Amino acid sequence: MSSPDPQVCAARNRSTPPTRGVRGPVVAVTGAASGVGALLTERLVASDEVKQVIAIDERRGDCAQAQWHILDVRDPAIAEKLRGADVVVHLALDLDLETDPAARTAYNVRGTQTVLTAAAAAGVHRVVLCTSAMVYGALPDNELPLSEDAELRATAEATGVGDLLEIERLARRAPRAHPGLNVTVVRPAVLVGGTDTALTRYFESPRLLVVAGSRPAWQFCHVEDLCGALEYAVLEKVDGELAVGCDGWLEQEEVEELSGIRRMELPSAVALGAAARLHRIGLTPSPAGDLAYTMYPWVVSGSRLHDAGWRPQWTNEEVLAELLEEVSGRHTVAGRRLGRKDATAAGAAGATVALLGAAAVVRRARKARRRI
Repeated sequence: MSSPDPQVCAARNRSTPPTRGVRGPVVAVTGAASGVGALLTERLVASDEVKQVIAIDERRGDCAQAQWHILDVRDPAIAEKLRGADVVVHLALDLDLETDPAARTAYNVRGTQTVLTAAAAAGVHRVVLCTSAMVYGALPDNELPLSEDAELRATAEATGVGDLLEIERLARRAPRAHPGLNVTVVRPAVLVGGTDTALTRYFESPRLLVVAGSRPAWQFCHVEDLCGALEYAVLEKVDGELAVGCDGWLEQEEVEELSGIRRMELPSAVALGAAARLHRIGLTPSPAGDLAYTMYPWVVSGSRLHDAGWRPQWTNEEVLAELLEEVSGRHTVAGRRLGRKDATAAGAAGATVALLGAAAVVRRARKARRRI
């Protein structure tokens, strides 16, 4: 995820901190040194509606106006650091494609459990968690768009989604386990702005894989809009489970026209089978479950935020343009980044994510048979 501009941050740090009135919440942000956490910390310290910002991470970030505490969010000592906070925004999550899945789950789930328990012990009255609209699942019978109250029908087959579903379960249980603690969950659409996910890597491929018979619908969320939604939750302008994204969605044909990247259409059995085999033998970081999110719609309405007065500042077209600029020069095949030389060869062969994946599986199988 993107970090704040160092020059802007340095300029803010040299300036006199804004005068704060006695009103407004004290807000703690975990994962505050980078990505969305750093952007939100910057936004909150500049807000006249926030009294103080407590920043928590395993390293110190750039923004001196926040009060920093350096520790792992799984450390029970975090409870002491949260004393005096009114709201906690928990953004210390590891969704890196390259992280060992077991280690990733241990960090994400245990970290969230610890933060919720520590917040309750410290007298915090609200915790804001951030998962993803992926928890709704990408299914052919999904409504367009989905309401916030739609059933969470995702499975744990896509990268990190199992962790996010467990975090959602922890969020539902927390108010019962800790009376007086309110939990708000924010679920962004495809997040763009310094992010690296299976869905952003989709646009690094030489061709856009389209599975025959599928009905993709693309909705994006810029990190700046996510920070705006998180601020609404912090200031209690909106409550409950919140979905956030650009208004509307783009059909696959619109994405292809805007991106200028041609499609390669493959049968479902070929695409899913190749993706599963490649992941199983360790050649790609993305499991086959990630493909579902490029096949079927999981667009969200964001009605609760809209009803509260929030509006996205970015359109789907604008976010897609920024994403394409970010990934320019990167080359991905089957979710795995290639060097320039490899990518050139792949492009010359007219490769696509699934086509190269299937070819790799076939080659390995043939070699194995020859050795028998």
